[in-house]
Amino acid sequence: MTVFSIYIERLPTLVFRFLVSGFQSPIFMLFLIGQIALVACNSSNDSSEPVATEPLPLVNAQIKDGKDIATGLLAGEGLNVVKSHCLACHSSDLIVQNRFTREGWHKKIIWMQETQGLWDLGESEPVILNYLAANYAPEEFRGRRKPLAEVEWYELD
Repeated sequence: MTVFSIYIERLPTLVFRFLVSGFQSPIFMLFLIGQIALVACNSSNDSSEPVATEPLPLVNAQIKDGKDIATGLLAGEGLNVVKSHCLACHSSDLIVQNRFTREGWHKKIIWMQETQGLWDLGESEPVILNYLAANYAPEEFRGRRKPLAEVEWYELD
């Protein structure tokens, strides 16, 4: 049970107390803040439990300007499978902000399976890896100045 769900269960009682207090009681405001903190502290937050236990249902993406409108993910073969599996546990931002080779994405999947409770992707794994490698591979540097490479550092006297 998440903090949010516990708080939602208690919300009617808290709102009733707030209404009865006449909106002016500083003691009640402290009590309400304490209740929220108590709910947050008492909630089960076991990181070994997976966020989801199965992929989301497949939903066709709505594409505009080469991106999925709902997620911001680039359009491409395998997008719906990626949305189904990956977004069951985390935001699309985690995909968009990262760039890995196919091997790098595979290592991330293995890490999620070993530490985050990700299920076996089965036949979907190659589809997901193909999509990620094609759309979120490392990019060539496009800045003003290329980062320094092979620098010999020395100690200043």
